[in-house]
Amino acid sequence: MAFDVDLFVIGGGSGGVRAARIAAAEGGARVALAEESRMGGTCVIRGCVPKKLMVNASAFGGMFADASAYGWNVHHHGFDWGHFRAALEAELDRLETAYRSTLTGAGVTIHDSRAVVEEAHAVRLATGERITAKHILIATGGRPFVPDIPGAELAVTSNEMFHLDVLPRRALVVGGGYIASEFACILNGLGVETTQYYRGAQILRGFDDEARGHVATAMQAAGVTLHCGTDVLRLERAAGGIRAVATDGTEREFDLVLYATGRRPNSAGLGLEALGVELGRKGEIRVDDYSQTGVPSIFAVGDVTDRLNLTPVAIREGHAFADTVFLGRPTRADHDLVASAVFTQPELGAVGLTEEAAREAGPVEIYVASFRPMKTLFAGRQDRMMMKLVVDAGTRRVLGCHIVGDGAGEMIQLAAIAVKMGATKEDFDRTVAVHPTAAEELVTMRKPVRKG
Repeated sequence: MAFDVDLFVIGGGSGGVRAARIAAAEGGARVALAEESRMGGTCVIRGCVPKKLMVNASAFGGMFADASAYGWNVHHHGFDWGHFRAALEAELDRLETAYRSTLTGAGVTIHDSRAVVEEAHAVRLATGERITAKHILIATGGRPFVPDIPGAELAVTSNEMFHLDVLPRRALVVGGGYIASEFACILNGLGVETTQYYRGAQILRGFDDEARGHVATAMQAAGVTLHCGTDVLRLERAAGGIRAVATDGTEREFDLVLYATGRRPNSAGLGLEALGVELGRKGEIRVDDYSQTGVPSIFAVGDVTDRLNLTPVAIREGHAFADTVFLGRPTRADHDLVASAVFTQPELGAVGLTEEAAREAGPVEIYVASFRPMKTLFAGRQDRMMMKLVVDAGTRRVLGCHIVGDGAGEMIQLAAIAVKMGATKEDFDRTVAVHPTAAEELVTMRKPVRKG
C-alpha cells in the first residue's frame, strides 16, 4: 500500500518535534505534523520556559535588597507586570517561530489543525483532509486537571498564568506539587499576598522528605502562607473577589485562585480506543519500551504516556522512536536516574533515591550539610542551603543526591553525571573542593549523620 507520508505526528511539543525532525532530516522519511495550538507545546508555550522566566523576574526583589547590603545604591519603582508580559509574549513568539523553522528546514510538512486517528494508518484533520501514514506518533502531552468542585470555573490553571491582564493583590494556589509550589514562590516574589493549600501532609510529594521540608520552611519564611492538610470545598463569587471555603472551616477571599492539582494525559477524543490502543486509568497511552502501542503502526511519546513527565525525557523518547523506526537503530529511552529540578525559592535539585526509598532497599548512610551560604549571609539574610547524599552502606555507591538552595538546578545536573556513572562516596571524597563555593559541601561531608 502506498502511503501519503511515512510518519504522521500528532502534537508539536518537544517530543513530537524531535521525532519528526530526526525522522525527516536523518532518516529521510516523508513526515507531516499536526498541532492544533501553538508550536512548541506545553514546555515552550505554557510551561517550563515562561515559568522559568517568571521565576527569574520574581527573584529580583531579593537581589535588589542584597545589592544594597553589598554597597550598591539601588533605586527601583516596583514590578511592571505589563512590561514583563509583553516581553515574555515576544520571546514565546520567537521560540515558536524557531520551532517552525526547525521543522520546515528538515522537510516536515506542518498542519495547523487538530488531528484524530481514523484508522491504524490514517488520520483526519479538522479541515476534513484525510492523510494516510505508514506510522503514526501521538505526542499530545498533558493538560491541567481541576477537580469537579462547585465554582471550579472561577479558578485559572497554569495555562492562563502567563497571560493575566494584571497581577492580583491576593492569590490562592491550590496544590502541593512542583507547579503549585513554583507558582506560589513566583507570586510571592512579585509582591502578591500568596496562600497555598495542599491536602497532603507536606508539599512536593515524591521528593526526599528532608529536602521538601527544608523548601517548605524557607517558603514560609519568605512570606508564603502555607496550609497543609487543607483543601477547597467550593469557590464562590464575592464582593471582594473569590471566596474559598476550605476543609479546615475557614472562608477567605482572594483576587485569583490558581489550581495546580496535577495534569492528565491529553488523549481524549483522538479515536485511539476504537482502534484497540490501550489507555490507562488516567487516560495514559500504554506503550512498550520502544514507545509502541498494541497497534503496531501507532506509537506514543512524552507526557501522554505518563511514564516520566519531563521535557528532556520526552525529547529522548522522541529521538529513540526515530532511531528505532527510521534509522534502523533499536533504541530504548533510559528512564533510570533522571535528574530533576523544582524552581521554587529556594530551588530543589534531585537525582536518584530519596532517603526513604533507599532505606526500604537496605542499609544506608546519610550525609547532610546545612549551612548559610556566603552570598546571602553577608547581606544579612537567614537563608540556609542543604546538601544531602544517600549512600549504600555495603557498596558505598551514592544512591541519591538532593540539593536545596540557590543554583540547585545547575548543580544537580553535574552531580547527576557522577551518580549515573555509579560513583561511590569515596569518589566524591577524593574530589578536591572548589573554594569558596556552596557546591564544595558535596565533597567535604566526611561523617554520616544517620546510619541504618
